[in-house]
Amino acid sequence: MMDMTTLFAGFGLSLSLIVAIGAQNAFVLRQGLLRQHVLPLVLFCACSDALLINVGVAGFGNLAEALPWFEPVMRYGGAAFLIVYGARSAQSAWRGGAALEQGEGQGMSLRATLLTCMLFTWANPHVYLDTVVLLGSIAAQYEDRTLFAIGASAASFVFFFSLGYGARLLGPLFARPRAWQVLDAGIALLMWFIAYTLLTGG
Repeated sequence: MMDMTTLFAGFGLSLSLIVAIGAQNAFVLRQGLLRQHVLPLVLFCACSDALLINVGVAGFGNLAEALPWFEPVMRYGGAAFLIVYGARSAQSAWRGGAALEQGEGQGMSLRATLLTCMLFTWANPHVYLDTVVLLGSIAAQYEDRTLFAIGASAASFVFFFSLGYGARLLGPLFARPRAWQVLDAGIALLMWFIAYTLLTGG
């Protein structure tokens, strides 16, 4: 008989880790507002999360210990990418009109969108610490680790689909250029803050 306690434990813990606003979530929110490539984007995010969850549950949470060079490479590479992306968002906020034009359908291609999201997802060391190490170590405490992984993976799908498709409810607000400027400015500051925490180990 299915242990619902284990299932909901995995679901709740995973949801609590990914619900906080971060670089990946901000990007999904923005694409959801633009209504561009939403389905492939949220599928990529959810499937990537599920893969990392299952890697952690399978017992590979000690990857950073096995490969000492892995963490610093991810840390500095991820910080560099976030700084550059933050600069692009700041430029869009300054210009104002560019973001509004993207809202009219002149945004990134599907390939560029997925590549950007891939960097947000796989070049972020916090993803490995939270998803692989933390979830993996907690899953080891449960008798049915597979059920825990199913619950945790389900949370990723629920969250990213809700974020990507729920963003369009804010469409009337972002019909104004000023709202896009504020969003882009906020994204720029968020990217730079996360880059700072990566570089300082905060």
